Amino acid sequence: RFVFTYSVKLPPNRYTPYGYDADGGYYLKDWYLTPAVYDGGWQRYSNKNLEDLYTGITDTNIFFTYPEGLDLGTNFNEVNITEYPDKNYATLSGVNRKSCDIILNAKRTFTKHVTPNLVVVTDIDSKGYDEISQGVSINRITRFISENLGPFPYEQLLVSEIDFNKNPLYGLNQLPSFIRPYEEQFQFELKLLKTALRSYMRETVFINPRKEQWLTDALVNYLMIKYVDSFYPGQKLLGKLSRIWGVRNYHLADMSFNEQYAFFNMLTARKNLDQALSTTNDSLIKFNQKIANTYKAGLGLAYLANYLGEDFVDKSVREFYDQYRLQPTSPLDFIRILEQNTAEDISWFYNTYVRSEQRIDFKISNVIKTQDSLYVTIKNKTGTSVPISLFGIKNDTVVSKHWFTNIIDEREFVIPRNRENRLVLNYDQNIPEFNQRDNWKTLKGWFSSNKKLKLQFFKDSEDPYYKQIFYMPVANFNVYDGISPGIRFTNKTLLERPFIYDFSPSYALREQSMVGFAKLNFRQYLKKSGLYVVNYALRGSTFHFQTNSRYSTVTPSIGLGWRPPDLISNIRSSLVLRYVNVFRDVDPNLELETDPDYSVLNLRYNHINNGIINFFSWFADAQHSSDFTKLALNMEYRRLFENNTQLNLRFFAGKFLRNQTNSDFFSFALDRPTDYLFDYNYLGRSEDSGITSQQIIIAEGGFKSRLENPFANDWILTSNASFNLWKWIELYGDVGFIKNKNINSRFVYDSGIRLNLVTDYFELYFPLYSNNGWEIAQPNYETRIRFLITLSPKTLIGLFTRKWF
Repeated sequence: RFVFTYSVKLPPNRYTPYGYDADGGYYLKDWYLTPAVYDGGWQRYSNKNLEDLYTGITDTNIFFTYPEGLDLGTNFNEVNITEYPDKNYATLSGVNRKSCDIILNAKRTFTKHVTPNLVVVTDIDSKGYDEISQGVSINRITRFISENLGPFPYEQLLVSEIDFNKNPLYGLNQLPSFIRPYEEQFQFELKLLKTALRSYMRETVFINPRKEQWLTDALVNYLMIKYVDSFYPGQKLLGKLSRIWGVRNYHLADMSFNEQYAFFNMLTARKNLDQALSTTNDSLIKFNQKIANTYKAGLGLAYLANYLGEDFVDKSVREFYDQYRLQPTSPLDFIRILEQNTAEDISWFYNTYVRSEQRIDFKISNVIKTQDSLYVTIKNKTGTSVPISLFGIKNDTVVSKHWFTNIIDEREFVIPRNRENRLVLNYDQNIPEFNQRDNWKTLKGWFSSNKKLKLQFFKDSEDPYYKQIFYMPVANFNVYDGISPGIRFTNKTLLERPFIYDFSPSYALREQSMVGFAKLNFRQYLKKSGLYVVNYALRGSTFHFQTNSRYSTVTPSIGLGWRPPDLISNIRSSLVLRYVNVFRDVDPNLELETDPDYSVLNLRYNHINNGIINFFSWFADAQHSSDFTKLALNMEYRRLFENNTQLNLRFFAGKFLRNQTNSDFFSFALDRPTDYLFDYNYLGRSEDSGITSQQIIIAEGGFKSRLENPFANDWILTSNASFNLWKWIELYGDVGFIKNKNINSRFVYDSGIRLNLVTDYFELYFPLYSNNGWEIAQPNYETRIRFLITLSPKTLIGLFTRKWF
C-alpha cells in the first residue's frame, strides 16, 4: 500500500478552461494522480493540450469542501452533499472510472434530467427554447443513444457547456443567436447530442486516445449523421438562409446539413494537408485534429452503411459497445466485428480508408449505349481500390443505383437501361471523393453538353454539374489611378482546385482608362513531404506609376515547394524562377533615365520557420538583366520571451556582379526600393512628398529614416533590430554600410520608436536619431513618420486562418 500526500496548485483559466475563474468558479479535470497504463510498456504522454490523457481505471472516493453558493456538476456519483452556513461538504464516488470531473459554477446552472434511459446532468441551455421542450429533446436524445449504443453503466452522465466549447459544432452554428440560421430546437439538440456522445464514449470506451482517437470520432460522428437523417431529413446546411432570395440559387444553399462532413474533410485534402485517420493526435494539424479527421471518420462508417446497409453498421456498433464497454479495447476489435458481420471483403476500410492517405477519385471515361444495356467504363484515377456507386438519373430523379468494386485502373461494366438520361458516380456524395467534377456523363447525344455554364456572384461551393464562373466587384487604389472600381472573374470555389484563372478588369477614375490584372495558375501536388508541390503561373497587370504613365507586366513563373514529413512543423522552403517583362508607356513630358521596357530573370530560394516563439526566415535572390546582374541575401529572426518581450533582428546584403546602368533605378535602396519588378503595393510609388511617400515596405536596407544618397550601385550591408519597451511599443535601430562605384563606403544608421500594432500588417515608425541628427527636433517632423499597411484581403485572411493550417 502506498500513501501519497500532495497539494494541487490550480491555475487561472486564462489560457485553458481549467482552474479557477474570476467569479470564484472552478473546473477540475485530470487534476489528481491516476495510474498510468501498462500495455506491453508504460503509456506515458505529455499533455500538449490535446484532451487525450490515457489513464488506468480505478475505484475512487473523493471528499472535499467548497464555498457556499457554488453549483456542483460532476460525472461521479454524488454520495452525499451536506450544506453548512458558509461551506458545503461533498462525498463523491466512482467505481471502475478513469477520473473525476468537477465543475463549480458561481451561478446555479446545472439541472438534473431523469429519463427512462439515464440521468443527465447538464448546464447546456437555450434561451429561445423553453425548459419543457428541452426536457422532451433530452428524452429523445438519451433514447437515441441508448438504442444505438446500449445502456450507460453509471449513475449519471455529465454534459457540460465547458466540454461543448472544447469541441463545438463548427460552422454556422457558432454565429450569434440573432443571425444563426437554425431553429432553436435543432441547435439545442445537436449541441447536447454531440457533447453527450463524446462524454458517453470517454467514460465507457477505454482506448488509447492519443493513438486511436479515430474510433470514438467515427462512432460519435456517425451517430450525429444518423440522428439528423432520422429526425431532420430535410435540414439544409445553410438552414433558413437557404430560402432567402439571392442565396437559394447557390449550390451551398442546396447542400444538406450532413454534406458538411465531406466538405470540411475536402478542405484539407485539396490543400494536400489531409492525414490518415490512424495518425496520432499529436501529429495532426489543428484543423484535422478538431474537424477534418473527425468528420472523415464518421463519414467512413456512413460510407459502409451506404454500401452494405445501415443495419449492418448499426448492429456492429451495438455489438462492439456491448462487448467492450468498460473494457480495454482497440480499433482492431471493432474492425473484427465489422468483418464478422458481412460476407463482403471490407479489408479496404481499415487498410486503405483508415490507415492510408490514399484519395478516392473515379471518373466515367466512356459510355456505350445499346437498345437494352449500357456499357460503362469507370476509371480509377488514384488507384485506391474501394467501392464506388453509380446512379442513373432521369430529370433529377434517381431511377437506378449500382455498386462496383475491384476497379484498380479502368474497368467496363454492363448495366440494364432504365430510362436514364444521365449517369452519375457518387450522386448522393456519401463517398469522400477528391474530385467530383468529372463524375457524370449525359446520355442525350453528342451535341448535348455535359456541363452548362453557371455565372454566380461572389463565391460558392463546388457544383460538379456546372462550369462555374464567379464575379464580384473589386476596387483598387493608388494616387495616379485614383479609385479603380472593377469586376473580377474567377473559377475559384470554396475548395481549392488545381487550375485557377483570375481576371480583374477595372476602370481608373482619375486616369479614365482601363487597368487591372490577370492570372493563370496550375498547382500540382506531388506528395506529402519533401518536394511536395509545383506551381506554374502566368501573371499580368497594368496600372499607372505616374500621371499619364502606364506600366504593364507579363510574368511567367515556375515554383517548387518543400516541407518536412511533420505537417505540424512551420518549416517550408521554396524555389521560384520567373521572367518579369515590364513595358512602360510614358507621358511625353516625363523623362526617364532608363529604357522604358526591360526584362529581368529572377531566381529566389526561400526558407521559413514561421514559429510564434522562434521565427526565422531567409532568402537568397539572383537577378539578371541586359544591364545588370545582382545577388542578395535576406535573413530575419524573431524571438518571443516568457515576459512577452520580443526581439526582432534582420540582416540584408546585396552585391552587383555587373552594373551597366546610368541611374539608381535598379540600385539597392536603404529605405524605399524603387520596385522595378512591381512586386510591392505602393500607394504612390513615384511620390517624393505627401502622405503616400511615407509608406514603407521593409525590404532591402530596411531603414525608416530618409537619408541623403540612399542608393547603392555596388554593394549594401545593413542590419535592423527592435525590441518592445511595453506591449506593442518598440525601440528600433538600423545600421549598415552602402557602397557606390568609385566612392568610398559610407556608414549609415537610424533609430526611433515603432508601434507594432499588428506585425507585418499595420505598423508606425517615429524616427528619433540618425545620420540626419535629432530628427524629432527638426522641422516638419510629421513628414518623417513612416507607416506600413497591408490592404490585401488574402493576406489579411491569412492572419486569422494560420492557426488552423
